[in-house]
Amino acid sequence: MSSQQSTQSMKPATAAKKLGVYLPATPASFQEGVVTRAELNELQANPPEWLSELRRNGPHPRPVVAAKLGVSIAGLARGGVTEPLTTEQIEALKQEQPEWLEKERATQVEVRKEAARVKQVKKEKEQRAAERD
Repeated sequence: MSSQQSTQSMKPATAAKKLGVYLPATPASFQEGVVTRAELNELQANPPEWLSELRRNGPHPRPVVAAKLGVSIAGLARGGVTEPLTTEQIEALKQEQPEWLEKERATQVEVRKEAARVKQVKKEKEQRAAERD
C-alpha cells in the first residue's frame, strides 16, 4: 500500500455508509471531521461504544433496514418507509407482517431466483463455448 492510500481521507457520509450507520445519529465529532482509511479500519476493527450502539439499535440507514427486512430499497419506498428505522421498529414490522412487506419479500425471492437462473445459463453457455474450443 502506498503512503498516499494510507492517508486518504473520506467525508463523514462516506465513512458512515461504509460502517453501515445513519450519519445524523453519529456523534458531532464524527460528522464534522474527516475520516482516514486508517481511522475507518480502526473503527471497523475496534468499534467504540457509540458505533456498537448504533449498529445494535439504530436508527439504521435504508440499506440496512432493507437488508434486515429482506426487501430492496425500492421495496421500502413502495411500502412507504422513507425514514431510518430503529431495530425495535424493524422488529415490530416483522411481527406485524404488513401486506406490503410480504409482497416485497416475495418479490425479492423471485429476483434472487431469476438472478441465479441467469447466472446458471451464462455458466452453461461458457462451458459449451469452452468445450467447442
